[in-house]
Amino acid sequence: MGPPAPRTAATLGFETWPVRCVSGALAVPGDKSISHRSLMLCGIAEGTSEVNGFLASEDCLATLAAMRALGVSIEHPSPTRVVIHGVGLRGLRAAGHALDMGNAGTAMRLFTGLLSAQSFDSQLIGDASLMKRPMERVAKPLREMGADVRTQGGTPPVQIGGGRRLHGIDYRMPVASAQVKSAVLLAALYADGETTVVGPAVSRDHSERMLESCGVRLDGDGLSITLHPPQRLANQRLDVPGDFSSAAFFIVAGLLGAAPSGLLIRNVGLNPTRTGLLDVLRRMGADIDIHARRDSGAEPVADLLVRASELRGIEMPAALVPLAIDELPVLFIAAACASGETLVTGAEELRVKESDRIAAMSAGLAALGVPHEALPGGMRIEGRGEGPAFRGGEIDSCGDHRIAMAFAVAGLRAAAPISIRDVANVATSFPGFVDLARSVGLDVRE
Repeated sequence: MGPPAPRTAATLGFETWPVRCVSGALAVPGDKSISHRSLMLCGIAEGTSEVNGFLASEDCLATLAAMRALGVSIEHPSPTRVVIHGVGLRGLRAAGHALDMGNAGTAMRLFTGLLSAQSFDSQLIGDASLMKRPMERVAKPLREMGADVRTQGGTPPVQIGGGRRLHGIDYRMPVASAQVKSAVLLAALYADGETTVVGPAVSRDHSERMLESCGVRLDGDGLSITLHPPQRLANQRLDVPGDFSSAAFFIVAGLLGAAPSGLLIRNVGLNPTRTGLLDVLRRMGADIDIHARRDSGAEPVADLLVRASELRGIEMPAALVPLAIDELPVLFIAAACASGETLVTGAEELRVKESDRIAAMSAGLAALGVPHEALPGGMRIEGRGEGPAFRGGEIDSCGDHRIAMAFAVAGLRAAAPISIRDVANVATSFPGFVDLARSVGLDVRE
């Protein structure tokens, strides 16, 4: 008999077993969006910056490696602490090789903006999933600014020509996107004249908050933001709050099966451009208390106490969709456990995430016996109310971390174990997910 076959990303899996309840307290890892941005902005600031609560996930470590390759000295003395010795706005240098973003779509799009204003050429690549994701949404406005950005049929690799003089523009985004907005704002740091970005709806504003904390002048009202190019960026001391998108899995877990004492989730970032899920769940009848509101630098933070709740189906307001886009997979799990129909539309963005999340969630819900209809831009789900909402079975996460973790939570209301294939990419956003889930009572096994 020969040696066992090596384990690959496609063979790694979770198995989640039904449990009676979850309880206790936990703190989720640092915010991924803020961790990415802290490396980039502190890297082009002047002086030394310290970031605590940094998310040492595969995605953020790809950004860290890229900034080092661009000439920024970064110390990483512990998993959650980084010390960044900024090189100033004009201090980046050519990497000499393609910058590998791994699975990080945020990193690739933001680096496209940052590198489009540099004096040297750059190339951005990623893993098999990222190499299929659309990049023209970022390339188009950057070209309008005078950048030389080329894609391969709209997808990576992204080729960026150096030495281009950028000018400010007024850009109206066809779709609300924090990544597009952030890429344009990063390029606008180097442009001649001010740049204005207008969105059709509110999107995440982590970039704006961090830019302002670095001394950059921004004017705007949420939908419209104008950046005035600075002479320099100030160094920072940042405390990264817990990632709301990671907390979302435990928020839903608490609603589906918390003990009477509830489930406490500490130090969660509650940036109002991120917390659409809370508004949706409360409309569904969720019992969620917010305690100890405070600020962590430019970001609001609080503790969440979640209690088991009888959820009811609703039609999700369109205005909340961009504020909960990354949390929709686990919202679909909550909807399957609610009484009555839940309808989500206007979420076409889900089709171009790490997977086609509408198709992946639909296939998983079908495998577990949940009545639903996949729509071009969302989902219609007929919830089952109390009792098991899912039969046991096997689902394919399609290599998407949020799909895998969403179905891990479904085990709380399953009639039999659920096997989840292709979960290696959970490490891109939430290293230690299984151990943390087990610490509050979820029975998730690798």
